[in-house]
Amino acid sequence: MKEYLLLFWNESGDGQYLIDPEKMKAGMAAWQAWIGNIAMNGNLISTKPINWDGVTVGNTGITIAPAIKEKQMVTGYLICKAKNVDEVTEWAKTCPILQNPAGFTEIREVSPFEI
Repeated sequence: MKEYLLLFWNESGDGQYLIDPEKMKAGMAAWQAWIGNIAMNGNLISTKPINWDGVTVGNTGITIAPAIKEKQMVTGYLICKAKNVDEVTEWAKTCPILQNPAGFTEIREVSPFEI
């Protein structure tokens, strides 16, 4: 089995996520069910939402703000194990992040690192 990182991208606002608190509350059941299915099959390693606040460190300096690209930012992650990326892609097709018009999931294989 390989490990995969799923990054959940969504629309960002000015200093906050762009999601209505009532919509967020209603969406939690969908997230719990979706993550629960992955966990019940023994494929979940870790998952968490990510706070808005962040610090970006680069060669040109430090910015006290999260990284935002084209008004979108990473809002959470999930690390799982699966046979291949196709299996993870099938899970991602039903991810609740897709209920948001600007939401999407980025899938990245975790590379084994040995010294």
